[in-house]
Amino acid sequence: METAVQVFALIHFTIIGLSHLVQPRAWTDFFIRLHNQGTTGVFVVGFMSLWFGSIIVAFHNVWSGIPAMLTVIGWAQLLKALIYFCFPEFGLKRIAYVKPERAHLYSVAGIVSLGIAALLGFHLMK
Repeated sequence: METAVQVFALIHFTIIGLSHLVQPRAWTDFFIRLHNQGTTGVFVVGFMSLWFGSIIVAFHNVWSGIPAMLTVIGWAQLLKALIYFCFPEFGLKRIAYVKPERAHLYSVAGIVSLGIAALLGFHLMK
C-alpha cells in the first residue's frame, strides 16, 4: 500500500507542479476567487488539504529515507486542514496574500512540486 500511495503522490505532484509552471495566473485567479468567497473559500482549501493528507497519513506511515518526506507532507496537510476548518479567519489571511503581481510564486511552487515528484520517482525506481 505504501508504494501505491507514493505513486499517487508522484502523479499528484507532477500534474500540480506542471500546472503551476504553465498556468501561474490561473492558480492566482483561482485563489483570489476562493478568497472572495470568504469562509466558504477557506473550506475549499481545507478540503483539498484534507483529502490529500488523509490518504497519505492513513496508508503511508514511513519514517525513514525519502518516503519519510511524503509522510511529513501528509501530516502537514492534515494540520493545515485542521487550522483552516477551525480558524478560517487565519486561512482567509493566508489566501489574501495571493495577488496578481505575485503569480510568479506559483512557478516556484511548481518547481518545488516537481522536485518532490522527482525524489519520489527516484525512490520508486530503486
